Amino acid sequence: MGILTPELLFWPAGLGVLGAILGSFIATLAIRWPQGRSVMTGRSHCDACGVALRARDLVPLLSASLARGRCRACGAKIDARHWQIELAALGIGVVAGIIVPGATGLAGAVFGWLLLALAALDATEFWLPDRLTGTLALAGLATGLLGVEPGWRDRAIGGVAGFGVLWAIGAGYRMLRKREGLGGGDPKLLGAIGLWLGWAMLPAVLLLAAMTGLALVAVGMMLGRRATLETRVPFGALLAIAAYPAWLFLLGFPR
Repeated sequence: MGILTPELLFWPAGLGVLGAILGSFIATLAIRWPQGRSVMTGRSHCDACGVALRARDLVPLLSASLARGRCRACGAKIDARHWQIELAALGIGVVAGIIVPGATGLAGAVFGWLLLALAALDATEFWLPDRLTGTLALAGLATGLLGVEPGWRDRAIGGVAGFGVLWAIGAGYRMLRKREGLGGGDPKLLGAIGLWLGWAMLPAVLLLAAMTGLALVAVGMMLGRRATLETRVPFGALLAIAAYPAWLFLLGFPR
């Protein structure tokens, strides 16, 4: 990355600020969309008392910190997902700007922010909306056509292979066990990830997602939570968590 210069510092700082702003929108989307509430229209308001929020209440991370995580009007606790997602989105932007400063870093940050939205929805609702997954897929195709590595052929193979592998696993499980083992959105998500990373990175994404899931189950068992073969795991969220580090490795440490 070389010596730090104002130009190199601009990208992590700029993408970090943009990430925090978009993180506020992503958090609102993750909370409102499953409830059937509009994300694009209407003023932001407290979910407890309904009071409209002012500009001073909408500064990402800072407003919640100064208000100690509570509504200024009624004192109700603000959903922690707001600051958690804002912080994650800020981190995604900063890391992309450090590893790959420039337009490619911006593309990677978009990849991370879309994955964050999908992970947030799957982790809480076991839901991977087709519109959001489709947006991720189209963005992957677009960046490939614009010349961002990997090439569009690797991406196209990755899209087909990603979808096909998980679809086949889900179909086989359903045939053997007579019930669903994978959500219908998981193959689509891995296909969309393949359109960003290409086919060669997909085994690493699957391995990292599986290891992360096993680690979370193990931690849960140590804390006293019982786990069985029937325990639901948001595998889409695990895929999303694994895919962004894979992109950082792919672009930050080219072979």
